[in-house]
Amino acid sequence: MNGTIPEKLTIKWLQENYRNKKLTPKEVIVEIIKRANDDANMNIWITPPSLEWIQPYLEKLNSLPIESSPLWGVPFAIKDNIDLAGIPTTAGCPEYAYTPNEHASIVKRLIEAGAIPVGKANLDQFATGLVGTRSPYGETQNSLRPELISGGSSSGSSVSVARGQAVFGLGTDTAGSGRIPALLNNLVGYKPSLGAWSTKGVVPACASLDCVTVFAHSLEEAMLVDQSARGVEETDPWSRNIPQPTSSLPDKIILPKEPLDFFGPFATEYSNAWDQVVEQLKKLDIPIEYIDTTFLSDAAAILYDGPMVAERWAAVGNFVEENPGATFPITEEVLRSGSASKYDAATVFKANHKLKAYKLKAKQLLTNAVLVMPTAGGTWTRDQVRENPIATNSDMGRYTNHCNLLDLCAVAVPAGEAAERLPFGITLFSLAEDEGLICGTAEAFAKKSDEPTTLIAVCGLHMRGLPLETQMKECRARFIREAVTAPKYQMIKLPTEPAKPGLIKQASGGGAIQLEIWEMPLSTFGGFAASIPEPLGIGKVELEDGSEVPGFICQAYAVEEAEDITALGGWRNGSEGQVPRSNVQLSK
Repeated sequence: MNGTIPEKLTIKWLQENYRNKKLTPKEVIVEIIKRANDDANMNIWITPPSLEWIQPYLEKLNSLPIESSPLWGVPFAIKDNIDLAGIPTTAGCPEYAYTPNEHASIVKRLIEAGAIPVGKANLDQFATGLVGTRSPYGETQNSLRPELISGGSSSGSSVSVARGQAVFGLGTDTAGSGRIPALLNNLVGYKPSLGAWSTKGVVPACASLDCVTVFAHSLEEAMLVDQSARGVEETDPWSRNIPQPTSSLPDKIILPKEPLDFFGPFATEYSNAWDQVVEQLKKLDIPIEYIDTTFLSDAAAILYDGPMVAERWAAVGNFVEENPGATFPITEEVLRSGSASKYDAATVFKANHKLKAYKLKAKQLLTNAVLVMPTAGGTWTRDQVRENPIATNSDMGRYTNHCNLLDLCAVAVPAGEAAERLPFGITLFSLAEDEGLICGTAEAFAKKSDEPTTLIAVCGLHMRGLPLETQMKECRARFIREAVTAPKYQMIKLPTEPAKPGLIKQASGGGAIQLEIWEMPLSTFGGFAASIPEPLGIGKVELEDGSEVPGFICQAYAVEEAEDITALGGWRNGSEGQVPRSNVQLSK
């Protein structure tokens, strides 16, 4: 990599260096071209970056003031079912290719904001697939582990961002194509509400469900793109006036009540990662409600197992019929399923009526709420997808296919690793008019996930159900588990009002004392520790397994005026600390 240009490109870093005259857009493009050449075997591009056709966009920057051009000099990738004037649009099918005279509306807006298109990215043919392997231009490799799928259909757009060949990438999303690749390449995938970003100049998959989406390294960067992309396009019949989202928190977070399905060679790792995410969500201080989400998969079945798939055939069926052999076999199989004789006008209306009922249910459940699900329940190797292309692709859409059918907005965000170089991610859903809720919740989740914390052992009034538990809550602490000290401690009852315990480690003798382990943000821990009155304080407490955690301790001089209660084995076992177990919540 260029020594001055980082592998991960961001809007903030680029524009700071542009303003300080440390870097020029042309230098960035030259580096991107080099990176694209180095990664040529990854099949990221259909029309790769080339200075020959990018040069006019560089020259255009000379007439754009950087101060009023929010995306000035920012390179972006375009999925090759979205038009870029003068460059062929293939939709992943060479025989289908045409060269548009105009940019797609979304591309035009971004270029006017100063962004630089750098290439047309590979995709699952006709945007039909979630795996990234269904392209005559080659299987796009995962950015982190080449043996795994990249996700689709927006495969090249996502991998170009992950590999530092674009700052952001445009994808499309009908059933998850703007979210699955984000998960698998450790990116944010933002899918605005239907119609919020114009689809004029986009090869339709299902025109009534299609969205243009963005891949970026952070939600903040995705929202910077949104500022230039969003807005009604008067010549686009699918365009809607949906305002720029303002981040806010929901009244509640909704999680699936039923056990989720995990699949593939990393099913266990994905399941464990989801469990960890649920624990992180509990830290957000937003009420959580568990609901039966099976109606989401019932709604999703209308897309591929019902007559709605006929909309895909309506888009490209004539081309498939007139060009035998031009379409990938597996793609054609999916497309032709929409021409089945069992799908007549009556079945379409019946499906629409079912869908209307599902939309009503979604609206009732998601008003002022955010639904959180895994972006996917697993992943596959590229070899496994070749061996079983239909089932593996269907698995990837289990938690994505319902979204556009139910008129929801969504953002896929990273949520740590399921295993080494194996990202895990979640998707947040809300109603179309509530995009601000997914933004606010995603920001809160990212902040909480990144916030450093410390464990703290408590042995007295700060335990669950006792008078000072509120102080733990005020410091955003979270109960982790019950524990026992090493058998080396004396517990005394201090003559305070109210009475409090003190824990003193002994050089010899002593007993094992019951306590609780909590987790507290470091940002609040310092103030909490400073507020603890003499003779108490925070020090290292040794647990029965030999490990040490910060916790409440007491200075030895306090023994002289205190009662030794070591024999009780814990504060709850004395009269002051007794709380009926039925009144003690097991988690917070």
